[in-house]
Amino acid sequence: MMPSSLKIVKYPHPALRQKAQPVQAITDEVRRVAARMFELMYEHEGLGLAAPQVALPWQLIVLNFTADPDKRDNELVAINPVIVESKGSVVGREGCLSFPGLYQNVRRAKTVKVQAYDLQGRLYEMVCHDLPARVWQHEIDHLHGILFIDRMGSLGRERSARELQQFIAEFEADKKKGLISADLVAQL
Repeated sequence: MMPSSLKIVKYPHPALRQKAQPVQAITDEVRRVAARMFELMYEHEGLGLAAPQVALPWQLIVLNFTADPDKRDNELVAINPVIVESKGSVVGREGCLSFPGLYQNVRRAKTVKVQAYDLQGRLYEMVCHDLPARVWQHEIDHLHGILFIDRMGSLGRERSARELQQFIAEFEADKKKGLISADLVAQL
């Protein structure tokens, strides 16, 4: 696989519903994929990106809570991340790079404690509140095939129905044009 060929897949691409598998070894390929994921995340002005969003079934996330490519010291790579503790509850506006232009309120924990491995294979733990906590929860959900539309309340789903139908129509049109491989869709 060539990391340069990776691109963000949009809803309802089947890769978004696939459960990601733990990364078994941190190879040069994993490092190259993480680097490409950062490029894509910044290109689309995101705060985080999960491997299933580039059609890879890996438990790999890249994050930068500033969304600023000039602030690389704020970058995080999370391999096999887990939320070990969550507290509180807060509703906030959320979007997703796999649903461009769609934003709705979603209830999430206010505080989370996360454990993950970095690209050197070191286990780290982080406690986050508010927006960083929301981003962690959103991206870890992707690793389990859970999308932010699944977390919306009934009003949010109702308000999003037209946009979701549009995403489905665009996906089907891209499939007919051969822009999305039927083989890829079938193997997922």
